[in-house]
Amino acid sequence: MERQSVVVNSRKYDGEIRRTWTCELVANDDGLIILEGVFERDVSHPQLGNIERGTRSVEYFWPNRWYNIFKFHTPQGDLRNWYCNVNMPPSFINGTLDYVDLDIDIVVWPDMSFAILDRDEFEENAQTFTYPLEISQNVEKAVAELLSMIENRRFPFDPA
Repeated sequence: MERQSVVVNSRKYDGEIRRTWTCELVANDDGLIILEGVFERDVSHPQLGNIERGTRSVEYFWPNRWYNIFKFHTPQGDLRNWYCNVNMPPSFINGTLDYVDLDIDIVVWPDMSFAILDRDEFEENAQTFTYPLEISQNVEKAVAELLSMIENRRFPFDPA
């Protein structure tokens, strides 16, 4: 199968694009979209430190789930970390994957230790954008599901 180029748009709740990048479609079946990308430049991240150019990102999106999971590998191929975004379920139309990022993230290290990030940002944006109760409920369910997946080493949290 020839890989298809995919544009990914991470949006704010008001629809404004927060970040955009290009990946390749690896798989799209059984309710799971897998993309793969490579960092084209070094990126400095407040919680993750320096992400080297050449870091490979395998990105897992489910059209019916309120999160996505990125698995980062160093340019040398070693597992760097996982990064989970809590978001509204994505749409995937004509080679573009769009999702609304709801700010809460979870970083998971190779030793399976983890940290929940940006709850304060979620709370601020919940007020700014007047999130309906359904969003807050789905965010909490997503965080609980992710923590269960991490603690039970369920796909894609398999360190091997």
